[in-house]
Amino acid sequence: MAILVFAEHDNAALSEQTTKALTAALAMGGDIDILVSGHNAAPVAEQAASLNGIRKVLLADDATLANQLAEPTASLILSIAADYDTILAAATTNGKNILPRVAALLDVMQVSDVTEIVASDTFKHPIYAGNAIEVVQTTDDKKVLTIRTTSFAAAATGDNKAPIETVSTSGENAGLSSFVENILSESDRPELNSAKIIVSGGRALGSSEKFQNVLTPVADKLGAAIGASRAAVDAGYAANDLQVGQTGKVVAPDLYIACGISGAIQHLAGMKDSKIIVAINTDEDAPIFQVADYGIVGDLFEILPELERQL
Repeated sequence: MAILVFAEHDNAALSEQTTKALTAALAMGGDIDILVSGHNAAPVAEQAASLNGIRKVLLADDATLANQLAEPTASLILSIAADYDTILAAATTNGKNILPRVAALLDVMQVSDVTEIVASDTFKHPIYAGNAIEVVQTTDDKKVLTIRTTSFAAAATGDNKAPIETVSTSGENAGLSSFVENILSESDRPELNSAKIIVSGGRALGSSEKFQNVLTPVADKLGAAIGASRAAVDAGYAANDLQVGQTGKVVAPDLYIACGISGAIQHLAGMKDSKIIVAINTDEDAPIFQVADYGIVGDLFEILPELERQL
């Protein structure tokens, strides 16, 4: 069985999300190739070549692939799909944008957000906002999967270098979409997806000023990323890219501190795989306490400043 892993990167460095997707591929067995699609992305291919367990790296380097738009990237994957039984990628924004198009062009069913490899054709993934785990067995000749990377450890880097092969591209964009601008938020904090510690706030914080003034000192002391519930984002207390949950980012840090978050199903779906969960809430019956390892019933405006002083 041959498996193709689509690499997530910024044309300079390989994302950790790809190494976790590779771990899922390794659990399936077979020959594994990594596809690096981008522009001036040779350094990424070199990094991918050092990963354990892969057969080779395919490098498709062209200006039309610089921003990994769905149309040209899907066409590229389709051009080499005949050589593979399984095509997978991390369930990131890019992966969820590109692979459904690949699946549609191949006329097969995609299995999304895979959290466990049961067999080469059988997978587990969450449904109903994570309240149930569905076991899916696909009979398609080609399997297209997106991997929920919080469920897998990063693959190790080895001493041996896998060969790097160049893949020819059409160099054409169908024109169905075009790249306009990439607006990135600049912060000295870790990114939510890769942070080891996350301090998250909910609607109980009351305002964007209190959100920043209360959470920031604790996050600074811990070297943590800041997250938010959907209610806090909808209320304008925090930016959209800080949202944790089913419609936000799915995270699994070593430590997750939930401040003034009741624990709605939508939020729990995005953070319940965290190794240690600390909940601070005035309502002792809040659902967040059902998943928390440590719970503090009290006023977060008193508890967080005291925690910051103790740190």
